[in-house]
Amino acid sequence: MAARERLHAGLARLKRHYRSRHTSPISTLVHTPHPYGRALGLIVVVLLGAWLGLLIVGSVRTPVGPMDTSMTLRPSLSGGTKINVSPLGALELDSHTAPIRLDVDIDQLDPVRSQALVEHPERLAGLQEEVTQDVAAGTRELALRSCVAVVSGATALGLAVFRRPRRALAAGGLAFTLLAASGISAYTTWNPQSVLEPKFSGLLSSAPSVVGNARSIVTEFDVYQKELARLVTNVTKLYEATSTLPVYQPDPGTMRVLHVSDIHLNPASWHIIGSLVEQYDIDVIIDSGDTMDHGTAAENTFLDPIPDLGAPYVWVRGNHDSIVTQRYLQRLKHVHVLDEGRAVTVAGLRVAGTGDPQFTPDRSTVAQGDPAERMAGIRLASALRDQSRAGTPVDIAVAHNPVAARETDGEVPLVLAGHVHHRETELLPLGTRLKIEGSTGGGGLRAVENEKPEKVRASVLYLDRGTRTLQAWDEITLGGLGLTTAEVSRHLATEPPPQGPDAERTTPPATLPSPAS
Repeated sequence: MAARERLHAGLARLKRHYRSRHTSPISTLVHTPHPYGRALGLIVVVLLGAWLGLLIVGSVRTPVGPMDTSMTLRPSLSGGTKINVSPLGALELDSHTAPIRLDVDIDQLDPVRSQALVEHPERLAGLQEEVTQDVAAGTRELALRSCVAVVSGATALGLAVFRRPRRALAAGGLAFTLLAASGISAYTTWNPQSVLEPKFSGLLSSAPSVVGNARSIVTEFDVYQKELARLVTNVTKLYEATSTLPVYQPDPGTMRVLHVSDIHLNPASWHIIGSLVEQYDIDVIIDSGDTMDHGTAAENTFLDPIPDLGAPYVWVRGNHDSIVTQRYLQRLKHVHVLDEGRAVTVAGLRVAGTGDPQFTPDRSTVAQGDPAERMAGIRLASALRDQSRAGTPVDIAVAHNPVAARETDGEVPLVLAGHVHHRETELLPLGTRLKIEGSTGGGGLRAVENEKPEKVRASVLYLDRGTRTLQAWDEITLGGLGLTTAEVSRHLATEPPPQGPDAERTTPPATLPSPAS
């Protein structure tokens, strides 16, 4: 008997030793009878479950004035508020101290609600109150959804881990208590003056120099409210103007090319281009560069609408477009990036081009000026000659800077450029027609700083499908962000080119009535 008892005692010691060696730390925390271990295990389950709940269902989409936004609560050691303005960057406010952070994503401007502001100007006076009410409603909905998310997440995970309803309910209750404590902490430490010292990141890091001192925004909020309402109104009027452009139906054998340039990160340009592609049945879009403003990777998502514009997109690099921008575009569908004289055939049209040799936002590199542009043009002209000798002559050449474009004289019937933000048409000495486009982005986001915003310009080129020679072109001019007119001017290739930038044409423009009238 004594031997049997000793044997059983030895086996029991071996089992205890085996369990201690093969039990996971989490299981030990959860199942250990020690009260501190059980408490620690419960806290781990509550925090993990609450985080999963917020991640899955803890987000609210809510309108704020004419904008669509998403609000989310995130666990955080420092608290505060982060406002994401894609693709421009973000700004952070030290608004409160709590283990939760409020993330606000500004998704898009709703054209329907914006149009309602235009049609009913009396609503602009109540825009501030409307925005305040929208934010309050979104916050209340977010608080309710977050409570449900953290309690449900903690309870579900507690039930899966502990397998005891009582402990699972305890986990849900503790999660609610922690969220309530965080909410009280955020409320008691709320700092409305945090808007005076925002921290900008991405492209918004230059925002203080654009919008002025943050303190003046607070002290003169009424002025900024009116300016914001005016900007929303003008953008909406611009959208409306593009939808009223007349439609031209040329011969079915005519190819239609849309020439755009110098968009400079203006998101309204994609709406304008898409409208023109649809109304004019465009075969090819040619962009002569400066699509971006700083050429940073943060700007790249601005380019994402290009594959959905409805026509192939041919692009050359401008002096505001970086190699990072070029590589991103090369990965997009329906986009053809031209550089160093590369030629492609798109919709039956042979196009060759080169990127700008200078990237001027990089202040660490000294710009080489016109000599560098001429060398780039000479290399492009050489590539054009090589194409002709190979039996694949180029129909249209593209360069961003007109200095480079002029070097192709005699090697191609038509060369397109941009850069100077105004239109010019010039018949070069050896027979090449140079067409310089204005800014399709109306000067870009900087246009809102000017008293009289820059006009938005694009051109539709009509080419014979058999000979691929230019027959005529329409110059389309929109009144910029602050005006509400649209003009379409028809010009024939047989006409002598006008002298000087934006000179008066022999064909009178068709001026459209203001959509606000």
